[in-house]
Amino acid sequence: MIDLSVIVVSYNTQKLLRDCLASIFKQTKDLTYEVIVVDNASTDGSLPMVKKIFPKVLVIENKENLGFSKANNQALRLAQGKAILLLNSDTKVVGHALKKLIDFAETKEKLAVVGPKLLNADGSRQPSTAPFLKLPRALLWLATGDRFLYASPAAERKVDWVMGAALLVKKEVVAKVGGLDEQFFMYLEEVEWCYRIKKAGWQVWFYPGAEVYHLVRGSSPEGKQRAVLGIYTGLPYFYGKHYGKTELAVLKLALRTKAILAWGLGILTGNRYLKETYAKAFKVVG
Repeated sequence: MIDLSVIVVSYNTQKLLRDCLASIFKQTKDLTYEVIVVDNASTDGSLPMVKKIFPKVLVIENKENLGFSKANNQALRLAQGKAILLLNSDTKVVGHALKKLIDFAETKEKLAVVGPKLLNADGSRQPSTAPFLKLPRALLWLATGDRFLYASPAAERKVDWVMGAALLVKKEVVAKVGGLDEQFFMYLEEVEWCYRIKKAGWQVWFYPGAEVYHLVRGSSPEGKQRAVLGIYTGLPYFYGKHYGKTELAVLKLALRTKAILAWGLGILTGNRYLKETYAKAFKVVG
């Protein structure tokens, strides 16, 4: 068995994917590893690029965009590594980060998942871990945004969950807990996975000694809308699966209220993004 399997899911990210793969091969030393790219029906030439420039990469070609969870699960079933890294295509590995993650993971007996320090394009810290969204935190988050929720700790520590942009998990844990829940198309799937993993008695860690650049692509209106809709569908599903009916009812009420307020603000200010996004968000809450 090899040390590590790196899984990269891509959908129309040719240039980002090329840079990501190049960084993996350049920065990964003293490990036996494989790289698996799952392409979700890209139309931008991503597949020919991978086959030409990175012939060692195992490619899974999907005929349609299956989303993040299903695509990663396809690769999880094929992965041969003792550890498996889920890595976004909009990332760059630096400073031999993958070896550092592997080495750190081996020092903790109950560690199941570990995430590195994520960096923005300018080198600043990118908050990448947070507590689970139990109802009080969910309500605070809806009212105030991310600034009181997400963090990038200065030292290694146990956490509730780490961002799926760069998430290392031990294969033995996947065998016992299962893969990502495929009801999540994109967004919150890593939160639910970490929840199941911790519930099974394992630990999730954040390790800032390993660094990965994450060039967030959600800054466009389309990207922001996908994120909002992913949360508005994913969070109620998470609550329905893991929390009680009362908590779910209160959450749905809060989500609808936030959607109405944001939609109303969009009407008042002429903000098309707010109007369109939160009209859709209200509908998907159910």
